[in-house]
Amino acid sequence: MQVLGQKLRSRAKELGFSNAEVARRAGLSERRYGFYVTGDREPDLSTLLRICKVLTTTPNALMGISEDGKEGSSRNALAERLRLASRALSENDLQLLVVQAEALVLHRGRSK
Repeated sequence: MQVLGQKLRSRAKELGFSNAEVARRAGLSERRYGFYVTGDREPDLSTLLRICKVLTTTPNALMGISEDGKEGSSRNALAERLRLASRALSENDLQLLVVQAEALVLHRGRSK
């Protein structure tokens, strides 16, 4: 469960959360959550899902595998970063970003 602990620490750091904050938001004691972070214990499924909700991630991501069963790819990581960044955008800015992405796709399709 070392992978889980590492992923928990990494994801919390990305979001700017302390272990105490993740534990509080997931409805866990700091001590119990600490066991998961250190790899001393593993959470049951319902606890894992609560932690995933707090960390806005999936069980597969926390276990170090992607949705297709392979190791997490840089493409998946980039898509996740984009998804998280989009949450902070206004609706107008998000619409602009979508238009830009669609224009890039269209441009790349024509240049092939």
